[in-house]
Amino acid sequence: MAFYVTLEFVFLGERFKCFVNSIVYGGLLAQVQLRLSQKMLEEIDRWVVEGRFKSRSDAIKTIIGFYEERERTREFFKMLVKRSEEARNHPEALIPLEEL
Repeated sequence: MAFYVTLEFVFLGERFKCFVNSIVYGGLLAQVQLRLSQKMLEEIDRWVVEGRFKSRSDAIKTIIGFYEERERTREFFKMLVKRSEEARNHPEALIPLEEL
């Protein structure tokens, strides 16, 4: 009986890890191969030694996350510029804040 419980615990532990990864990273994680210059790899290793990141993998995922956030911010800014231009060209279409 104890053996069965132990196996079930390990299995549930792995399922829990997959569940957490799917929430944190937006789905199951896939493994990829990546080629970096020696200089870039040394820089990432230095960051890991300094404690900025837990691992090379953590550093690369974080950097990609920053890039994704920057791209979302750029898209939002483009939308704001477009809406501002529309408001300048058609001020009659604006709704006063008091009416909201």
